[in-house]
Amino acid sequence: MTHDRHSYAEPALVRTTHLDLELDLDFASKVLVGTATHTLAWSGPGDRLILDSRDLTVLQVEGSTADGWEPLEHNLAFPDDELGSALTIRTAGHEQVRVSYRTAPTATGLQWLEPEMTAGGVLPFMFSQSQAIHARSWVPVQDTPGVRFSYAAHVTAPPELMVLMSADNGTQSRRTGSYDVVMPEPIPSYLLAIAAGDLVFEPIGERAGVWAEPEMAKRAATEFSDTEEMMRVTEALFGPYRWGRYDVLVLPPSFPYGGMENPRMTFATPTVVIGDKSLVSVIAHELAHSWSGNLVTQDSWDDIWLNEGFTSYVENRIVEAVYGTELAVMETAIKQHSTVLKLDPLTPAQLAVELPGLNHGTEYHGTTSLGPLKGSWFLSWLEERFGREVFDPFLRGYFDRFAFRSINSEDFVAHLQAHLLTPRPGVVTADEVAAWLDEPGIPQFAARAQSDRFEVVDRLRDSWLSTGELPAGGKTWTTQEWLRFLDAAPDVLSAEQLQELDREFSLTGTANGEIARRWYSIVAASAYTPAYDELATFLTRVGRMKLVLPVYRALSGSEAGREFAARVFATAQPGYHPITTAAVQKILAARS
Repeated sequence: MTHDRHSYAEPALVRTTHLDLELDLDFASKVLVGTATHTLAWSGPGDRLILDSRDLTVLQVEGSTADGWEPLEHNLAFPDDELGSALTIRTAGHEQVRVSYRTAPTATGLQWLEPEMTAGGVLPFMFSQSQAIHARSWVPVQDTPGVRFSYAAHVTAPPELMVLMSADNGTQSRRTGSYDVVMPEPIPSYLLAIAAGDLVFEPIGERAGVWAEPEMAKRAATEFSDTEEMMRVTEALFGPYRWGRYDVLVLPPSFPYGGMENPRMTFATPTVVIGDKSLVSVIAHELAHSWSGNLVTQDSWDDIWLNEGFTSYVENRIVEAVYGTELAVMETAIKQHSTVLKLDPLTPAQLAVELPGLNHGTEYHGTTSLGPLKGSWFLSWLEERFGREVFDPFLRGYFDRFAFRSINSEDFVAHLQAHLLTPRPGVVTADEVAAWLDEPGIPQFAARAQSDRFEVVDRLRDSWLSTGELPAGGKTWTTQEWLRFLDAAPDVLSAEQLQELDREFSLTGTANGEIARRWYSIVAASAYTPAYDELATFLTRVGRMKLVLPVYRALSGSEAGREFAARVFATAQPGYHPITTAAVQKILAARS
């Protein structure tokens, strides 16, 4: 593997091959207490093991011997703001090392919710979010996607709560206070996941089901009822699903992402459960990760496009197969439009940093959505040039060859050259491929997705902006059509224009989080105060970063907006995940 600059671990010398966890969930103190036992494969001298940690209290470290366990010298380094602390353990080539530890109540990878922050309002809730490097805040581990390990866990918790992990949990919601789970397939640390709460199970297929609070479970099962069909079409395209079950855990609205692809147990936001299946591409995306990301994994976060770019491509193929070409094209067009808007104002130097070549070989944090979309666009371009009859078997072969492995961009490029480009010379030129792999930005020859329905939306929006005539048929538009209308509208509109739209289409107070994200961003940038109460309710109720951060950014464009944003954040923060809290604080600090 390439060196992962986001980790202190030394996989070239030693790797964890299996992890045994003993965890006790202490809701009163908001901490996990337990042990992490690493089974190790040594390829170096065997004198030290370095694990990643963040804000962990290390209680004891031991190494296995023929007679049991012996204490080991260890040192917890001074913490780095981003990386946490290196836990260096002096060893003698021990086959197993056991760390006893306690997490901090402020662990960045865990959120502890009071009962009033849940749908039921009676029992507390906790869940993890380990990606990208937050697993180290609740498990001392080699926290790099370049290391994969199987794991088993024994978890104790209050008996009224159900505990689930990214493992084989079964389908019975028996609450015993003591739980044993097994993940037999090797996974990277960012796919470690745990949750506990008032959770029940609803089946939605032979291999798929929904876990959620009782108030949400049946609604979510109806919304996600096409999951089994999604699995079947993906298997037909790109090979077998290799993880046993695929269940979805619907979390409280404070979950900071749309979904997290934890194997066997996708964690999902409730903001996609709106009753019309218009946002279930989130489930298609997380399912696609079962091939791209979970099965074939980037070996460092600098190559995030290998996870997210491939996944966005596979997601789009799933959406097309299950819901039709038009929806798939609209989804792609929305993503491409958003990316081009972000790229247009960048200088060449900024562009090289924000969207380098895919085989870049330079430091790239993967902090924006631009790199993954470039990767998806590149794969779509290859598909168009070679045809699906050639490209689909190539991609299936890629997943087969690198299954349960962590690779880098160079590994993919070598595979691409050997199995697609060289056997079929002349289909694409070396300069075209280099434009994707080595040059910044999106190549000029890259075709954009074209939607006939979006062309109608564009005409109606332009007409409304010039004549004031409201778009005919807007009340029957899909989510995607409304996103196109709002995404391509000016960031600032007059109070009269906003009032007209709202009076006709009732956008303020919408239950659709995606529409709300864009509508409230325009409301905030336009200082349209009649909608501020509902805007504040939205920011307080939802913690998904994709939905709330654009609104905070728009509010922060003016002094009055910043003051309002700060007041809303003060109310909303107790219900936000630590990751969301940090992101909002960064926005408010940058604008102050």
